[in-house]
Amino acid sequence: MIEHEEGKGLGSAFAHYAPEILWTVFLMSVGSIICAVAVNGILVPQHFLSSGFTGVALFIHYLFPVFPVGSIYLILNIPLFLVGWTLVGRRFFFYSIIGMAIFSVALFTIDINISIHDKILSALLAGIVNGVGSGIVLRSFGSAGGTDILCVILQKVFSIKVGTTTLIFNGVILGVAAVFFSLEGALYTLVYLYVNTQVLNLVVLGLSKRKVVFIISDRWEKLSEEILKKNRRGVTIIEGIGGFRREHKRILYSVITFQDLPVLKKMISQIDPEAFVVVMDTLEVMGARVGNQPHW
Repeated sequence: MIEHEEGKGLGSAFAHYAPEILWTVFLMSVGSIICAVAVNGILVPQHFLSSGFTGVALFIHYLFPVFPVGSIYLILNIPLFLVGWTLVGRRFFFYSIIGMAIFSVALFTIDINISIHDKILSALLAGIVNGVGSGIVLRSFGSAGGTDILCVILQKVFSIKVGTTTLIFNGVILGVAAVFFSLEGALYTLVYLYVNTQVLNLVVLGLSKRKVVFIISDRWEKLSEEILKKNRRGVTIIEGIGGFRREHKRILYSVITFQDLPVLKKMISQIDPEAFVVVMDTLEVMGARVGNQPHW
């Protein structure tokens, strides 16, 4: 009887987590394949470097062509994962091991050459492709290993954007590339890294960007009611005092999605055309309804 209950509990737990596991593995597989296409199809033929540990692996591969990029990448990740065990969440850690394995296999198996003779166009395309692939991987509950783990730690602790951390880290790689290869090659790689950074930020955070809205209006009660009921967004009422006339004011504070912003602006202009409105970007938002913090 006890064995039956235990088996039932395990089966229920698997059924509960199976969709998450399958979705995460799917995202990591798709993202890893896209990244491998960028590496083997564009970066290697053009002799460019890449971001993070992939760039280090490519650097070693160019110096010692006998070592495959996939093998080097796998070896480099071992000490990083040993350190990351105590610094990142367990779920992210184990999913990242799976992602690292998938990406390493993709680097081994995908053999494609995207024939583009112009190096600038090659750098642009590689940045777009790799940025999309890396972003898809980081939209999952894990990563493909490498500096993704470092990026996640800095994102969680210091709220530094993933792409920004990647750009800073790769400055060292660019310097080494300029010394060991050529300044021209380092500059082409810089173009690739910049495009990759922008696309990566867009995929990870930009598509779910939230806006902070401050509204100062004499018709704050009506505006608050419309935001709560019709827009179905939370609103906070802040007490304020005008700096010139020293009048007491009510300031409405709300966090909305980028898609809802035009609707909100139209509603404000209809209720109070004289309202003072400030709209600001956000880095990340934690919350069940409007949060855009990655699942790390």
